[in-house]
Amino acid sequence: MKRMWSFAVLLCLAGRFAGAQTAAQARGKRVIDEVLAAMGGDHYLAMRNRIESGRAYSFYREQISGLSLAKIYTRYLIRPEPPVPGFLGVREREAFGKSGEPAILFTDGKGYEITFRGARPLPADQIERFKDSTLHNIFYILRQRLGEPGLLFESRGIDLVDNQPCEVVDITDADNRTTTVYFNQDTKLPSRQVYYRRNPITKERDEELTVFSKYRDVGGGVMWPHAIRRERNGEKIYEIFSDGVQINQDMTDDLFTLPANMKILDKKKK
Repeated sequence: MKRMWSFAVLLCLAGRFAGAQTAAQARGKRVIDEVLAAMGGDHYLAMRNRIESGRAYSFYREQISGLSLAKIYTRYLIRPEPPVPGFLGVREREAFGKSGEPAILFTDGKGYEITFRGARPLPADQIERFKDSTLHNIFYILRQRLGEPGLLFESRGIDLVDNQPCEVVDITDADNRTTTVYFNQDTKLPSRQVYYRRNPITKERDEELTVFSKYRDVGGGVMWPHAIRRERNGEKIYEIFSDGVQINQDMTDDLFTLPANMKILDKKKK
């Protein structure tokens, strides 16, 4: 009799816990729906490409280690239907300086550093970091990953960020990647995101934090942040201030492919 009573209590507790999970997931999904609407709704989902132009800063131990004019070209690929977990549906070219070189190109699972000397393949860990950061990125998740099998949204309630109330949502995919995103309660726009990644050298967990601000309408009601700051383990590593952001431009394929006559250089030695 005592065992039966204990078992009934456990069932009751399990039911309450499951209900709490369901409520948290329902609220998380509701928040995401509101965020997508605030980002531009169907116009955001129809965004084919984007160009961000501005000043990019790199940092080492909180000190500026590099400054350059930057132009980042992004093209979204048509995703398979039904969506496939882990599909990387984007190509990106990061061009620096007035001439557009050097440039970093990520395309079809490969990566290159492009200079007047030729194209040098990027190290495998740098390509993997690009893939990992893209799959964790809230803007990419909203554009390319909604409806993906195993993708869950779970509300963590409300927290204060810079004295502003934010809805906090954990986004977890089928491969157990989790991104915690803070959405401004008034604007519904992403304020910051954080995730953890295993450092390939130290084997410790790195905290990857990105802060978004200065949103502008870049066309058709699509909102995009013009200031983005990245931190790793509490230290600022990168910041970009965009003077302009354009979407749905006529981009040529040569932005995301290597010329047939371009010399392929050897990989850098570690």
